[in-house]
Amino acid sequence: MDEEYDVIVLGTGLTECILSGIMSVNGKKVLHMDRNPYYGGESSSITPLEELYKRFDLPDSPPDCMGRGRDWNVDLIPKFLMANGQLVKMLLYTEVTRYLDFKVVEGSFVYKGGKIYKVPSTEAEALASNLMGMFEKRRFRKFLVFVANFDENDPKTFEGVDPKSTTMGEVYKKFDLGQDVMDFTGHALALYRTDDYLEQPCLETINRIKLYSESLARYGKSPYLYPLYGLGELPQGFARLSAIYGGTYMLNKPVEEIVMEGGHVVGVKSEGEVARCKQLICDPSYIPERVQKVGQVIRVICILSHPIENTNEANSCQIIIPQNQVNRSSDIYVCMISYAHNVAAQGKYIAIVSTTVETDSPEAEVEPALDLLKPIDQKFVSISDLYEPTDDGTESQIFASGAYDATTHFETTCNDIKDIYKRMTGTDFDFENMKRKQNDVFGEDEQ
Repeated sequence: MDEEYDVIVLGTGLTECILSGIMSVNGKKVLHMDRNPYYGGESSSITPLEELYKRFDLPDSPPDCMGRGRDWNVDLIPKFLMANGQLVKMLLYTEVTRYLDFKVVEGSFVYKGGKIYKVPSTEAEALASNLMGMFEKRRFRKFLVFVANFDENDPKTFEGVDPKSTTMGEVYKKFDLGQDVMDFTGHALALYRTDDYLEQPCLETINRIKLYSESLARYGKSPYLYPLYGLGELPQGFARLSAIYGGTYMLNKPVEEIVMEGGHVVGVKSEGEVARCKQLICDPSYIPERVQKVGQVIRVICILSHPIENTNEANSCQIIIPQNQVNRSSDIYVCMISYAHNVAAQGKYIAIVSTTVETDSPEAEVEPALDLLKPIDQKFVSISDLYEPTDDGTESQIFASGAYDATTHFETTCNDIKDIYKRMTGTDFDFENMKRKQNDVFGEDEQ
């Protein structure tokens, strides 16, 4: 323990484990500690089911109808991976995929007027969808063709739109798209949580819709992937990568003090010993005095004995409830997975509802989503504070990750990782940096 490291990482959440893996691959000497006896921090998967009941202070044990406790792996934070998104790229480049198996999520749905509809994202689906009238379908189809052909480096594809100054609201107007279509385009395709994007330049939104379409094109059913045995597998995969490159791991290790000298970090004290370091990465819970609360997220884990109604009996899906539909300013999300992903007992489903808290009665805010899931066998409610660092780490060399937001995918988490990487190294994050070196030790024979 009494050694000198380039980087010490506190907490084994996904952000911390990916950064630890990248730093190790880049030749840094890394020490990775967690005060918990398990991997994953906030983003772990809880098993067996008895443990989940304990964690949420439920007086009883799970009833027999829930099956064997150890058949359950319940994510505390529900998210899917975009098939063509940044996290999948990170997994592929680092070859962490060799430790994981993924399944495609079976469908993506959007809520309108109390009902749920499949999200149309291809021209064929748009023409068949019940979400729009006939003339609206034609206009939406034209819009999708425009987005598909759009190339920010080729002004011929702009059709009079300036990607850096035309707002997305103006683009919708140009194609004469109505409110409902704007709702599902912005929230179910571009995956924005609020309507602020309407006032911003359209390039970001067009790229987000392209990401959705390209992700969908990879597997067909939906743009989302989910790992067998739950999201807790992800941090562990990157932790293995770090260990292969010489990273040292210590779980169940209390952190007594972050040692500072002259305003910057020089080490971490644990059980009377000090490990010295040049830089520190951690989640907000390790440095309460250096983060500020910026909001709250409510998450409700629901155990069901049936698929969600009107989803074609899907054993996994996502439902987005756009804020406009329920008079809110941020969307409500539902992620549903099941026994098909080795996270629940046979015939059981886990649906997790999440949204940004806007009022003093958060449970009432998610009521429209819970109504879609009934009957619910058991629910577990958590309200988490969202923190962000108060300084960027350039002075102190302490780099805190942001909390996991209410979105149901990892794009925002990946942006946080790239941002921390840039602040730590002074250079832009490049996926190529993550490629394992050709003649590397893989920790197993390459026959």
